[in-house]
Amino acid sequence: MRQAHSIEEVREFVEGGLLSLIYISQPGCSVCQSLLPQVEELLKDFPRIHPLHVNAAEVKEVAGEFTVFTVPVVILLAEGKELDRMARFIPAGELHEKLVKYNQLVN
Repeated sequence: MRQAHSIEEVREFVEGGLLSLIYISQPGCSVCQSLLPQVEELLKDFPRIHPLHVNAAEVKEVAGEFTVFTVPVVILLAEGKELDRMARFIPAGELHEKLVKYNQLVN
């Protein structure tokens, strides 16, 4: 999953994709670290969903830009507009269902 290192990269990413997923995490967050590989594995089945990983400790502005109060956060976007958001404890099965649902938008 591509990593963003500035808020400008995040903004460009959001504006540039038909269907996108932003994964926001922080170092030291055990839930973040264990969920990331699961999200990456799920996304293998959805090549049209473009993912981006943002470290909120490195890109501090991301919290204000996306109104993030806790991590991890998964935000699904279509053409820059937020479709769905999941935060804190994210069941992989529920995320998969949402990916299936929104992937149908681009097919």
